[in-house]
Amino acid sequence: MKRTVFQLFLLSALGAQGSLGIDNLKLNEKLDYQTDSRDGPLITGDDARAGFLPGKTNYVIIYSEGCFNSKRQARRTVELYNKYRNQVHFVVVDLDLRRSPAQQQLVKQYYTGFIPHVLVLDAGGRALYNSDGEVDSGVIESIFEKSFAQAAGGSRHGVGLGE
Repeated sequence: MKRTVFQLFLLSALGAQGSLGIDNLKLNEKLDYQTDSRDGPLITGDDARAGFLPGKTNYVIIYSEGCFNSKRQARRTVELYNKYRNQVHFVVVDLDLRRSPAQQQLVKQYYTGFIPHVLVLDAGGRALYNSDGEVDSGVIESIFEKSFAQAAGGSRHGVGLGE
């Protein structure tokens, strides 16, 4: 528990550098979804170096530019952003670009070496979803809805940071 509280504090402090988070997410229009070609950053937006934001559900995608699976998940990410931007804090970590300290902490804590990697963290920093590979938007939307319900009801279920 001590470790979890400390890690949440650390993520919160590091995330405060970009506490409003990435905004105006846009998908790179030149992506080739059939190959592992390097088409540049998959997703762009304002304050793209933001990290975890406590007090709000967080969606995190960790990817590399030359991966067609990451490209398809990036498209889903922007679709989710367009639907949930006022309820969910989005974090985009491009492994091919320099990362902020807050993003580096997320990579260190959760990234397992396979891309894309998707996380959903509840408002308290607990991992509600943490997996490699593509994930259907419906699965993530269901997790968002459960997270919103937990926040409204004060529930504390989930896997804590570092556990």
